[in-house]
Formats: sequence, structure tokens, C-alpha cells
Amino acid sequence: MFSYLRERFTSHLRERSRRRARLVSKDGRCNIEFGNVEQSRFVFLIDIWTTILDLRWRYKMTIFISAFLGSWFLFGLLWYVVAYIHKDLPEFNPSINHTPCVENINGLTSAFLFSLETQVTIGYGFRCVTEQCATAIFLLIFQSILGVIINSFMCGAILAKISRSKNRAKTITFSKNAVISKRGGKLCLLIRVANLRKSLLIGSHIYGKLLKTTITPEGETIILDQVNIEFVVDAGNENLFFISPLTIYHIIDKNSPFFHMAAETLLQQDFELVVFLDGTVEATSATCQVRTSYIPEEVLWGYRFAPIVSKTKEGKYRVDFQNFSKTVAVETPHCAFCLYNEKEAKAKEKKGYDNPGFVLSEVSETSDTKM
Repeated sequence: MFSYLRERFTSHLRERSRRRARLVSKDGRCNIEFGNVEQSRFVFLIDIWTTILDLRWRYKMTIFISAFLGSWFLFGLLWYVVAYIHKDLPEFNPSINHTPCVENINGLTSAFLFSLETQVTIGYGFRCVTEQCATAIFLLIFQSILGVIINSFMCGAILAKISRSKNRAKTITFSKNAVISKRGGKLCLLIRVANLRKSLLIGSHIYGKLLKTTITPEGETIILDQVNIEFVVDAGNENLFFISPLTIYHIIDKNSPFFHMAAETLLQQDFELVVFLDGTVEATSATCQVRTSYIPEEVLWGYRFAPIVSKTKEGKYRVDFQNFSKTVAVETPHCAFCLYNEKEAKAKEKKGYDNPGFVLSEVSETSDTKM
């Protein structure tokens, strides 16, 4: 009993670790880590725009708040220094005829408030620059220009982050599992994909990559070797009319890497099937890419997808997403090689063959019989 439980626990851990060891997650994120990169991290500051866009929201908002608060406080210090040098502060006991550079700055707090009012162009009218000193005028112009630059960059980064086509890809979903069954008399690997929005993806294109470990004839081990997988639908694999869920399929023929796999050996294989969907967002004309992956445990042999589209009495087409990933068991050959040989055997049965060595000899028949 103890050995049985230990074996089940070991197999569970092995299966769990195998499920985690995938390059692309189900939601399209890439599981890859870069190590020993010789270039400095400061190279990312050269393309600061892309770096800001790729940051997560918590880091982006931290930079957004820090940029504004830091600039307000920095210029607040500069306004305080101007007032201190010009002896406008109350501790200098300025005379009645004294004209300050900035009126109503009494300390660091009021200098910070004036910096805030200047950069965000609030202008309450209580504190204002006078024509007494050119330093204050220059500082006012410099802060106004820098404030516009900060506003443009940070607000543009927030807007670009919100409108990125990556968010549009979240409304494209793939079936949880891939299935292998007969379609059109051929053994195919089928995957279902759906667009959750009514707006189309223009010029959609679907393709796949099979990732596996390959050992070359020279003895070199190639990890994550990529093999092209062609996916098609009945209307072609380009310029799809992607308004309703589509079932894409890959024909398992002699050129397919799945040709030598069988139902009994599928789970013993070590591969990852990554499926890509490229398209252009109709609303923004921005390109987007949706990714997902399937490992051997997520490929069901001998199943097909349940129907999902129906037509109501009112003439409307209804898509039932409850059956989106639902599968139904069907009769399927346990390997593509067997189906191929079966078709060849049936084709040969229908053909006749001539034997050049066959000679027909006539035999004379006699009607005499001996008693």
C-alpha cells in the first residue's frame, strides 16, 4: 500500500513539473529567463519609451506619481532659493517698499504650492511672479516648458499602455485542449478559437510551431527545436472571416511531425505545440498576436469538438460558449500510419492486375460418356 501511494505521488509530481515546463503559457506569456547578459541594464534607458510601455502597471504608476511629485518639490526648492537670495522671506524683515521676486512666498511650503500652481497651470492669483528679477522669470519659463514635456510623456505612456493591442488579444480565446480525429477522411489535429468581440480582426493568419528536443546526426542536442505546423480552415488560413468560433486543423500526413505518433505513445512524447494568431484590430488598425500552447497531456486522441453554433427561430445565429471546449469521443484510427495503409489497401482492392504470363488454353469438350 505504501509503495503504491509513493508511486502515485511521484508520478503526480513528475506530471506537475512537466506541466510547468512549458515555454508559452495558456494565456500567451513566454516562460524564458535571460542569464549572464553582458550588456548593461542601462541600455534599456536608450529606448526609454518601450521600457516604460513594457513595465507593469504598479511600476508605471509609481514612476508617474514620482515624476510629478519630484518635479514639483524640486522646483519648489528652487523657488525657495530664489526667494532666499532675494531676501523675500519674512525672517529677513523686508521693508514696505521691497518688491519680492514672487509675492506671498513665506517659506518652503508656500514655495512648493507656487511650484505646483505653476506647473499644472492652476494660477490661483494669490502668488505670482513680479518683474523685479530676471531669475524668477527664467525659472518660470523653464518650469512651464519642462512641465509640458513631463505631461506629454507620462500621459502619452498611460494612453499607449491602455490602447495597446495586447489587451485586444485577451478577447481571443483558444480551446483548453486540442483533439485528434478524422476530418474529411483524413486524420487531423483540431483546435477551436473564438473572438469574444463583435469587431473583427482584419487579415487574420493562423500558424503553429512544434517545440521539441532534437538530436542531430552529428550528436548535437538542440533544445526548443522549432518545426513549422500548418493550420488551415475550410476557407483557407489567411484573411479569415473571424466573426464566429472557428475550428482550425492540421492534416497529419507523411510530412507532419505527428505522423509517427499513436494514441498509445502520445503521452510519452516530449513536445509543446505553440499556436499563433496574427491580425489587425479593426478599431485601431494596430497589429496584435495571440498565443497559446498545448503539451501532450492536453491533446486528446479520438475526440472531436461539440457543436457550438446554432440558428434560432428568429433567424439569429447563437454561439453557445458552454460547449466551446467540450469534446465528444468518436471512432478514430489509433495512428496516422494505420489510416494511410488502410486507404492504400482499399484502393488496391478496387484495381485489377494483368498477368502477362497467363495463357488461356482451349479445352475441347466431348459429349461421349463411357458406361
